[in-house]
Amino acid sequence: MYKTKIDLSEKTRRNVIVILNERLSDAIDLQSQVKQAHWNVKGPHFIALHELFDKISDVMLEQIDEIAERITSLGGTAEGTVAVAARRSKLKNYPLSITSGRDHLLYLSTQLSVYGKSARSAIEATAELADADTADLFTQLSRETDKYLWFLEAHLQDKA
Repeated sequence: MYKTKIDLSEKTRRNVIVILNERLSDAIDLQSQVKQAHWNVKGPHFIALHELFDKISDVMLEQIDEIAERITSLGGTAEGTVAVAARRSKLKNYPLSITSGRDHLLYLSTQLSVYGKSARSAIEATAELADADTADLFTQLSRETDKYLWFLEAHLQDKA
């Protein structure tokens, strides 16, 4: 741990950093899965989904940066390599054979749901550790995740 004048105890910072690094792995994994969908989506709604997946990927990259910077501001080391993310991520592996827009939507909506749930769990855990700033960060991530989950699910809710 690096020294910092942040007024959280070292024990609190260590515990929060563990949570942040776990969620960092999930975020890196999810961003790569969304990009996988972006590159490989096919079908009649190609351009709309291609652009939506790219937007979600961009949002995920911003979330990754926010999580990593919070880790380092607390005196920790952001453990954000692909190898670490692959080992730690709680998300299911993305099927590489998916091409249809609907299949990507179904799979990504499930993945975003899992990611959102883990963000909400992190809100509670970091609040219990008395780190309101990190809890607020996870609240922001949760809110953004729910918004993009809605965007994905809206494509699946057609009642023609």
